[in-house]
Amino acid sequence: MATRYADNDGVRIAFEELGGAGGDPLLLVMGLGASRFWWPKGLVDGLLRRGFHVVAYDQRDAGESTHFPDRRQAHPLLALLRREAPAYAAEDLTDDAVAVLDALGWERAHLFGHSMGGLVAQRVAIRHPARVLTLTSSSAVPSDVRGLGVLRYVRLGTVARFTRLRHPRTPEGELALALEVARILAPGRRIGVEDVGEFVRNETTHQVRSFRDDRAQSRQIGAKWRGGRLAEITAPTLVLHGEDDPLLRTTAGHRTAAAIPGARLRTMPGVGHFLDRETWARYADQVRAVADSPSAGDRRLLDGRGSPAASSLE
Repeated sequence: MATRYADNDGVRIAFEELGGAGGDPLLLVMGLGASRFWWPKGLVDGLLRRGFHVVAYDQRDAGESTHFPDRRQAHPLLALLRREAPAYAAEDLTDDAVAVLDALGWERAHLFGHSMGGLVAQRVAIRHPARVLTLTSSSAVPSDVRGLGVLRYVRLGTVARFTRLRHPRTPEGELALALEVARILAPGRRIGVEDVGEFVRNETTHQVRSFRDDRAQSRQIGAKWRGGRLAEITAPTLVLHGEDDPLLRTTAGHRTAAAIPGARLRTMPGVGHFLDRETWARYADQVRAVADSPSAGDRRLLDGRGSPAASSLE
């Protein structure tokens, strides 16, 4: 489907409808430096079969959305040391998501964010509670953590492996880079070209290169949050975290769920940080389950929405 754009005070946010028109509105939020093309088609198809109208967008400084100038060069984790945001605030990242909802004409939506996208989704639910039906935060750090406190949840050995990746900026190099990133993030899984080839082809077609721009990643991770806390979230919340996540410790999921009133935590055995094919059905089931929860139904009724669309489970 064609790329569309939302506007947030002059910042263009690229988004794409992935199908399911007429179903329950679901907005996908991808992680640090990654474009919307990193949502696996198999997972999206599973969400469509479960009755969702699925939309994915590129956060600012990623994909086809506006990229910002920044003269400073720093590793993304070093951006946590900066006292001021290098280009924008974390609140701006949440407002980008709401701009997409506005462009779609969606008063409210279910949110599913992965990695840094989960962090952004948490903050959307804090800053814009009236726009969120349910929240699913996957493999993310808790929003309440500040600055270098993030490092207590990060496995620095994995970060160090990423810094050593060297691949040429050729079609073959982009594929090799994506394959190595996925294999690092999915330990113990058989990850082949078929698992990342679609991402790379889509990014090549749209002239997008994820994981290449350290400065953009620094701007994203360096965006400072001065908003509320997780305890303010009122949306029904599901926290997912892979038990074999090599990038973020499972304590991140535990702390997030403990801080949000009524949140449910699901740690997923055998799952890493990469959304490989063995996770798709389980994750789609979990997102559908929180959307069907009684408290989520109460929020739908506030909008005059009926029962969720019937879905067939795998």
